[in-house]
Amino acid sequence: MERRERADAARNRRAILAAAEALLREHPPGEVSVERVAAAAGVGKGTVFHRFGSRVGLMQELMTERARALEQAVMEGPPPLGPGAPAGERLVAFLDAVVAMAAGNAGLMAAHEHARLTQKAGGGSRLANPIYVAWHEHISGLIAEARPDLDAELAGHVLLGTLHTEPISGLLLGGESARVAATLGDLVRGLLSEGGGPPRE
Repeated sequence: MERRERADAARNRRAILAAAEALLREHPPGEVSVERVAAAAGVGKGTVFHRFGSRVGLMQELMTERARALEQAVMEGPPPLGPGAPAGERLVAFLDAVVAMAAGNAGLMAAHEHARLTQKAGGGSRLANPIYVAWHEHISGLIAEARPDLDAELAGHVLLGTLHTEPISGLLLGGESARVAATLGDLVRGLLSEGGGPPRE
């Protein structure tokens, strides 16, 4: 009986995540409610809340799945994204990967941001988002390695925060991810130039 319940829970989880993704491809973030996701998944609203806690939790789970592959590449993959390359090269490669992920999941990222900003009790802070915290830690660590004289913590927020601005989100939604990645790369090279940052090819 317990095994059957676990199988049902796993099936419900997959159905809910798939329904949320499908709705995000067709509707603005503000229109993808828990009720709508539950109806599309063929489950009760209570099932979604039981599994994910809230709309924020649902979007967080989708984002975490997308970010998991990037995290593994950073920790164990080949350079320059993974270990073994100079810090500046790793930083450019990481931002390229983040931009590519954001461009491929623009609807999800917008919905995740919308859910956090509309959550009560201060849930809108990006510093409460574990994905943002992990990405910022990686970015600021690379900046500190390449330029110990800089305020790496603040510089990390500046670089990562640009991806959350409305103009940049619009460019990503409009298919201009290559432009965004190239400009972020230029900013990184300028920022790290005194520390021997990677030259642009």
